[in-house]
Amino acid sequence: MDIRGIVKGLHPLEVRVLRRYRRGSPITAESIMKDLEYKLGQCNQVFSWLQAKGLVVEKTRRTKTAYELTELGKEYVEKGSPEERIMKLLGDKGPLSIRDITDRLGLENKDVGSAFGILSKEGALGMDGEKRVTILDAAKAARLSVTRRIFELAASSGIVDEDALSEMEKGVVAGIAKKRGAGTAPFRVVERDEVVYELEAGVDDIRAELETEGITGEEAGAVTPEMLETGSWKTSSFRAYNIDLPPGRLIPGRRNAYAEFLENTKDKLVSLGFEEFDGSLVETEFWNCDALFMPQFHAARDIHDVYSVKSPEKAKFIEEPYLSAVARVHEDGGDTGSRGWQYGFDREFTKRLILRSQGTVMSARTLPKARVPGRYFGMLRCFRYDKVDATHLSDFYQTEGIVLGEEVNLRTLLGFLEMFAVEVAGATEVKYVPGYFPFTEPSVEVHIKHPVLGWFELGGSGIFRPEVSKTLGVDCPVLAWGIGIDRMALMALGLNDLRELFSNDIESVRMRRAKGN
Repeated sequence: MDIRGIVKGLHPLEVRVLRRYRRGSPITAESIMKDLEYKLGQCNQVFSWLQAKGLVVEKTRRTKTAYELTELGKEYVEKGSPEERIMKLLGDKGPLSIRDITDRLGLENKDVGSAFGILSKEGALGMDGEKRVTILDAAKAARLSVTRRIFELAASSGIVDEDALSEMEKGVVAGIAKKRGAGTAPFRVVERDEVVYELEAGVDDIRAELETEGITGEEAGAVTPEMLETGSWKTSSFRAYNIDLPPGRLIPGRRNAYAEFLENTKDKLVSLGFEEFDGSLVETEFWNCDALFMPQFHAARDIHDVYSVKSPEKAKFIEEPYLSAVARVHEDGGDTGSRGWQYGFDREFTKRLILRSQGTVMSARTLPKARVPGRYFGMLRCFRYDKVDATHLSDFYQTEGIVLGEEVNLRTLLGFLEMFAVEVAGATEVKYVPGYFPFTEPSVEVHIKHPVLGWFELGGSGIFRPEVSKTLGVDCPVLAWGIGIDRMALMALGLNDLRELFSNDIESVRMRRAKGN
């Protein structure tokens, strides 16, 4: 055994235990707390450390039951239990109704009723002819004195061991204690192991070395302001330090980088006068597609692109007058100047429930109640069957927005797209590509260049067709966009794979936050 090496690595808590106890003497957490004034956590640390060094051995172990005061129990200690308070009140004031007892003691009806039920069952209380509670035999409430003694035993430390109670007291406390859900009981049942340890062979040599080195366990661990002020540091003994040990790692609390990115983007939009909208993840085909002038035979309706809800399969109804107006615009264009899609609109199919596949659904829902001029946005979770890779997820977020006004135009739209690409995503190379969407004309896709992934689409946009805006009650230009905010975060946070945004690797999350700064 390397005596000097062991002594050099001892903590002051261990030193004091080794100097205080001898081989063969039983050592417990309770004895250390009493003899050395350690806290329970310090005792557990000492036993763990000494066991790891082979200096103590576990001799016996048994499970002990104790009863710990809950917040309700502490109230009973101070004010008395409802039974005690009722007996005292009736002894002072005579018979009273349940309502009078409740009002005078400030208790709830259920507590007074429960206490009365217990005491009447014991024969201590009863009801007179005027429905007033009266004392029948105070001696039959002797259980209350036993309960009061248990409260007093637990009052000082907040807990009382079962071993300290008489058989009668054990029976009483078992009736007012709970192991789980103890918030409604005065005592919580606590079970803990009582372990007895003994020091191992070789401890005497270590103790001798401690004496030789003059190590007492009282050595200071650091120079304190008080030491500097009084000058006591000059005569104090200090613990030895191993300067080769690495310093402790400081990990400050911080917000998730992606969550913070979302909040910052929201702040930017709100500062520009946008109002936020949100809605259900489950939508109907009507709002998700039909209201956006997407024909019911469009390829995006394919089951491999949109997730359907199994039960219930359909909504009970679609709001009017929007159902009829949208059906008409699909069939013949309505009063929008369009010829529509020239097919028979299926009013049952439009009720089919699906998971929201695009954020534009909320733009459609917002149009009937939107103000002109107005600006609206949402950060919406969407679901679309897709092959997952570095730039695609089947469960993703879009930032969806609309701007309504007589003066807005394509130039205005391109300005917003540039803001998202440059100021939010942090891209340095941006390009705009003509696109096609059934609900906008003209339609524009914005693409950005990632340093590793190259060019990819950030999102689509355009100006709502009259078949969408006019049908939903808006007779002015409406700019609309649906941009993948996950992809903007991919660029802004310096990542190379969308899946990293949702990683459960805490170290990678910490590094991402630092890089995001």
